Amino acid sequence: MVVTILNEGDYKAMLASQSMAVVHFWADFAEECKNVTEVLNELEKEVKNICVYSIEAEKLPEISMKHEIVAVPTVILFKAGKAVDRVDGMNAAEISKKVKDHAASPVNTNGIAQAPPAVKKEDLNTRLKRLISAHKCMLFMKGSPKEPKCGFSKQTIGILEDLKAQYGTFDILTDDEVRQGLKTFSNWPTYPQLYIDGELVGGLDIIKEMLESGDLQTMIPKQVDLDARLKELVNLGEITIFMKGEPKGPKCGFSRQLMEIMEETKLEFKHFDILSDEDVRQGLKKFSNWPTYPQVYVKGELIGGLDIIKELKESGDLVPTLKGEA
Repeated sequence: MVVTILNEGDYKAMLASQSMAVVHFWADFAEECKNVTEVLNELEKEVKNICVYSIEAEKLPEISMKHEIVAVPTVILFKAGKAVDRVDGMNAAEISKKVKDHAASPVNTNGIAQAPPAVKKEDLNTRLKRLISAHKCMLFMKGSPKEPKCGFSKQTIGILEDLKAQYGTFDILTDDEVRQGLKTFSNWPTYPQLYIDGELVGGLDIIKEMLESGDLQTMIPKQVDLDARLKELVNLGEITIFMKGEPKGPKCGFSRQLMEIMEETKLEFKHFDILSDEDVRQGLKKFSNWPTYPQVYVKGELIGGLDIIKELKESGDLVPTLKGEA
């Protein structure tokens, strides 16, 4: 039976498991995830001493960031609490082979299964640069914004919230390699550490000094009022489409069908990938009073979703409507 990891406690319990853990990072927009689930269900029946877990990647972003999940499905294999291998994307044969190979790896004199050599890890400096650049404003802290685990981190979060800053965070307590490596990389021995545009600003003392001088306020990216932002986005172009994925790489069947129809019209349009921004994804549903995606706008006005576009196509009114003539 697949075990669903819902929180940090479940994740830690998985790491403490004596069985080999096979963890599937998934999302509801990716149809391939269903195929991976079926593959893992069969493997769990066939292969002894493995336990299959699932994590909805968007619901647990800190765990996903820790394991550098950039796309779903992704399957990561754990032994003795350590990630030893992974498969990115839907590749049933590779998933099956790696799970079986690791499950059948030899046992040492203490009766503990030995993991096959792990895949070559990304160079630490490359990884740190990627993490630092994950957001325009990036804070490496102890704990999370909701649960800071040291006074300095708590004060820093308070400052950022007071400034209505738009920022991302990384909990350095979850990854000792990042925790120690970033000290050397940045030549800064303590936490928290704040980066803006990939450059180190400093720790709490520096942040306080810059706040008092007014310099921090000019550097920090601010949260934009969501309704104002949505009004801007729906007017990106004469035709604006909010979809899952990109025009050349739709990430749901409805978005894919819409792109096929739009290609037939030969009309130019702007698009926004709602999977890239959860605030937009949820906020636009209320803003437009339309609960699903894709959504099509013409000159800032909602036309509808795929069903409406199909109806317009069948009636012959699609192109005139998209041109704002109907």
